[in-house]
Amino acid sequence: MRRSLNTLCVILFGMAMTMSAAAQSGTSETGTTSGKQSAGMGDTDSTFVKKAAQGGLAEVELGQLAAQKASSEEVKRFGQRMVDDHTRANEELKQVAAQKNIDVPQQLDAKDKATKARLEKLSGEQFDRAYMKNMLKDHQKDVAEFERMSKMAKDPAIKNFAEQTLPTLKDHLKEAEKIAPKPQQAERTSGQ
Repeated sequence: MRRSLNTLCVILFGMAMTMSAAAQSGTSETGTTSGKQSAGMGDTDSTFVKKAAQGGLAEVELGQLAAQKASSEEVKRFGQRMVDDHTRANEELKQVAAQKNIDVPQQLDAKDKATKARLEKLSGEQFDRAYMKNMLKDHQKDVAEFERMSKMAKDPAIKNFAEQTLPTLKDHLKEAEKIAPKPQQAERTSGQ
């Protein structure tokens, strides 16, 4: 159970990082701002926290959708695990962000809203494939970013969060790799 929680935290953080990057490249409709940051913390640390928070929000909302809509019990369980693990990770990250005076997003950014809207229109196996493909891609990015920040973060609390969350994210990635459609399956089904 603890391992699952750690994995969820890592995944949420990674998704938050992915979403924050997308939000920064577009308009700031999430209202994220950065207050005074703790001494010794670089912009990279702050950006990481915001991205991780944004990604975590998406993991929870998309996981809730999967737990409701998936046709496969395996995908439903994965979705619920995303909700559980990322909710815990999001709470931990909020505490770190508050200590460091970093405002984090409270809602999905435009990219994640679009992903959710696209998934909401799908059903059955189409939903399962699209959701798991998204989870695989997100977790690959998240693991890479968390690995980087577990080594390079300037702030000890942020570095610790990345280190503690990374094993959970790696576990999520392994699980997503098992469940996600293989490239040849995805090619055959995308033509439908």
